[in-house]
Amino acid sequence: MFFPSDSLPLRGRTALVTGVSRRRGIGFAVARRFAELGASVFIHHYSPHDTPLPWGGDDLDAVRDELRAALADDAVLGDVSADLRDASAPDDVIAAAQTLTGRLDILVCNHAQSGDDGSLLDMTAERLDGFWSANARSTLLLTRAYAALHVTQAPGARPGERTERSGPFAEPVGRVFWMTSGQIHGPMRGEVAYATSKAALAGITPTVAAELLDLGIVLNTVNPGPVNTGYLDPETTDRPLDEIQEWIRTTPFGRVGRPADPANLIAWLATDEGAWVVGQVLTSDGGFSLG
Repeated sequence: MFFPSDSLPLRGRTALVTGVSRRRGIGFAVARRFAELGASVFIHHYSPHDTPLPWGGDDLDAVRDELRAALADDAVLGDVSADLRDASAPDDVIAAAQTLTGRLDILVCNHAQSGDDGSLLDMTAERLDGFWSANARSTLLLTRAYAALHVTQAPGARPGERTERSGPFAEPVGRVFWMTSGQIHGPMRGEVAYATSKAALAGITPTVAAELLDLGIVLNTVNPGPVNTGYLDPETTDRPLDEIQEWIRTTPFGRVGRPADPANLIAWLATDEGAWVVGQVLTSDGGFSLG
C-alpha cells in the first residue's frame, strides 16, 4: 500500500481500537498506523490481563506518548480501561470512544484472552465460558453498540426483524474489523478454548456483515497468522522455541509476522480504497497457511 507523504486518507475520522496495552501488540500497530494516516484514535486497554503472562504488560504512559507522537496536527487521542468480559463494558467503551470527537467511524476488535488454555481433555465450562465472553461475546456486543450509533429502531420493531435499508450508499458510513486466528487453516493443538472463540467470529462474519451492510457499515475479519508480539522471544516465550525456529527457517520469508503486517492491511481496508472488500475472512500470513 502506498500513500503519498502528504496524504492523510483517514483525516477527520475517529477509530476505536481495542486491546492496545502493549507496544509490541497488533492493536498498538493498528492504532499507530491509523494515527499516521490522519485519524483521531481512541484505545481500549486492560493491563490486568497482560501482567501475569510471560511477555508481561507495558507502560501505558509510554503507549499513549508514542501514539500521540504519531497523530496528525488536528487529531486527538483518548483511552479507557475495561474488562470486556463484563457484559456492560462494550456499551461503555463505545460510548466513551464516541465522546472523543463526537463521531466513531472505525471499530477494530483486536482484544483477546490468551493463556490458561489447553487440550480438549483440559476443557471445563468455566474455561470455555471465559474465552467465549472475552473474545466472541464482547466482539459481538461491541459491534452491536457501534451499529446502534447508525440506526434508529422503528417503533414497535420485534427482535430479529430486519433493519430497513437506508442505502444505497456512495461510500461506507463505518468500518468494523474482527480478528480471527489460524484455526480456519488447520489444528491449533492445546488452544481449544481460544480456537473455539475465534472460529465463532470467522463463522458468523458473513451473517453479521450482511446485516451491517444494510446500515452502510462494512465488516471484514482478519487472520493475521503467527505474529510475534513477544511470545516468540527467547526471554518471554511460553513454549519450546527450538522446533519453532527451525520451522520458521523453512517458511517463504524466513520469519513470522510483525505487528505492522496486519496493521497495514487493516489500515488500507479502512481507507476509501478498501471499501469494495466486504464480509471477508482475510488471511495475512506471508504464506504460512500454504505450507
